[in-house]
Amino acid sequence: MDGNAIAQFIPLILIFAIMYFLLIRPQQKKMKEHQKMVENLRRGDVVVTQGGLIGKVIKVKENNELDVEIADGVKVRVVQSTIAQVTSKTEPANT
Repeated sequence: MDGNAIAQFIPLILIFAIMYFLLIRPQQKKMKEHQKMVENLRRGDVVVTQGGLIGKVIKVKENNELDVEIADGVKVRVVQSTIAQVTSKTEPANT
């Protein structure tokens, strides 16, 4: 009887394993890559926000904020985590 009970849970365990490897694990990897990209933002990077604004990072502030210039003389304050993509990366300054 115990063997039969365990055999009934095998499909459930297999479904969970498939869900983990096809959905959960890739999403966690994508989140880690996004976090790393956000942490490596620096002045001069050209970024795209989740709202679709394209601009150049002018200043990286505390509290996870950025000043982004979206046009000549037009600066907006953006939360770092809302950056969707970095289209142009600047080289680090030689120190």
